[in-house]
Amino acid sequence: MTHKSTALPAGTVAPDFTLKSAPGETVTLSDFRGHPVILFFYPSDWSSICGDQAALYNELLPEFQELDAKLLGISVDGIWCHRAFRQDRKLHFPLLADFEVKGAVARLYGVYREEDGTSERALFVINAKGIIH
Repeated sequence: MTHKSTALPAGTVAPDFTLKSAPGETVTLSDFRGHPVILFFYPSDWSSICGDQAALYNELLPEFQELDAKLLGISVDGIWCHRAFRQDRKLHFPLLADFEVKGAVARLYGVYREEDGTSERALFVINAKGIIH
């Protein structure tokens, strides 16, 4: 059985959002207008595949920065879980908590998995004008 993607297609304006990145700190997508954004959704912080994916992006971070691109990770985990995961994996980019209302941003992007209560593994490249490529 094949899974038909419901992810937003290229050419769509990326929906704006504000999510917590740490206690008392938030990140708003539209604050990055004028810069490309690499937005990746992943199921959970502590799964081995997600950890490997985040570590790979962390290694590529200097290349993203050379292109003036901002890297943001999103899962339904809470800010305290993200904080521990970032420290453990020595990640140098924000992990955003799509936690209250759970999966609200993943739903906006068409990548929430109702059956699991997590987001799919999905990658969106958003140009400086806010359009998904």
